[in-house]
Amino acid sequence: MNVPSGQGPLRESGVWRQRDFRLFWVGETTSAFGTSITALALPLVAVITLDATAFQVSLLTALAWLPWLVVGLPAGAWVDRLPRRPVMVVCDVVSLVALVSVPVSAWLGALTLAQLLGVAVVVGTAGVFFQTAYQVYLAGLVDDDDLPQANAALQGSQSAAQVAGPGLAGLITQALGAVTGLVADAATFAVSAWCLLSIRTPEKMATPTTDKAGSPREDKLIGQVATGMRFLVADPYLRILAVFGALSNFALVGYQSLLVVFLVREVGVDPAVVGVLIAGMSVGGLVGALVAPALGRWAGTARGTLAGNLAAGPFALLIPLTAPGSRLLFVVVGGIGVGITVVAGNVLKNSFRQIYVPRPILGRVTVGMQFLNYGAIPLGALTAGTLASTLGLRPTMWLMTAGLGLAALTLLVGPLKRDRDFPSHPKHEGVN
Repeated sequence: MNVPSGQGPLRESGVWRQRDFRLFWVGETTSAFGTSITALALPLVAVITLDATAFQVSLLTALAWLPWLVVGLPAGAWVDRLPRRPVMVVCDVVSLVALVSVPVSAWLGALTLAQLLGVAVVVGTAGVFFQTAYQVYLAGLVDDDDLPQANAALQGSQSAAQVAGPGLAGLITQALGAVTGLVADAATFAVSAWCLLSIRTPEKMATPTTDKAGSPREDKLIGQVATGMRFLVADPYLRILAVFGALSNFALVGYQSLLVVFLVREVGVDPAVVGVLIAGMSVGGLVGALVAPALGRWAGTARGTLAGNLAAGPFALLIPLTAPGSRLLFVVVGGIGVGITVVAGNVLKNSFRQIYVPRPILGRVTVGMQFLNYGAIPLGALTAGTLASTLGLRPTMWLMTAGLGLAALTLLVGPLKRDRDFPSHPKHEGVN
């Protein structure tokens, strides 16, 4: 089994010597910080300002991810045909305007739940295009040998932002009101756009695929989408990772969509304490990003991904045990464990995909996996909201956290259980 060149020993500080990667990292880290504030602030606006029900809060999460089911697949084909940096800049601007509308409406006394839901859809749609372009753009911005370090740096900073963001959001909510936190997120999109515009490296556009006669083929959008999906379905590694990702996200976001409501109404904690608890849980993501490269070298990239995700389930089961007093530690310890295992697996998985998939179809294959992975999120959120309305919050948390552990068992079906490392090239037929 060949070890991918991008997943061997990392070149010392390779990406940090590159000015354009540093700009990219600063922009995405700042944006991630604001997004982590919004992840807590938006549900708190719904719960505190608009007195939303558990189902309405879960609907807010569902609509934020619904665009992956609606425009996810064609977005991959569009991104493969368009310059990625302008796409990301436009997405930043659209998200900024949408988020600013919430505090403006609140200050005018005109904020409604319908507007919150609409903002969730707009920001979610921009996120589809941004995340797809982001994965492909990064693969062209740094060398293959630097991709694991670049992904670990980005995942690590995003996890660090998730540690600080919720705590700050809770404090802002306590002191100034829930809607004020959204102003900070809107500003971070402006920083992200500025950093992207400051990058000097010319973007490398992939050469269009050709038929045997040398003529461009698959000009139609549906044909381009089909190419990515055929590659995904035919590949034993990508196929099982896509199925696992969908099942895992269904359960993971299912309980996360109810976490704020669960902590406020079931456990009875104040908004500021909610922020502190979620910040503590997010430490796990930072640790997971830091240890992922070493885990891949020590255990192997395939084995590390398998072991990490299998370990997430037992940690998740600690979360429904949360109660006032010392039992608040259950949600923190459980969240830390889930964060370490899930983020470490994501770093290894993303680096594998960026090296393994042929560059001309990377956007379409990436979005094909994300279509399944992220498309399961609104289904998980709506299912959790429906169950919470009928069974109650705590029983629903038990069902969803148990589902996270069961989802990891699907990884035992594919070749990951036999391999130490992911392969560097596909063995099945790809693009010509």
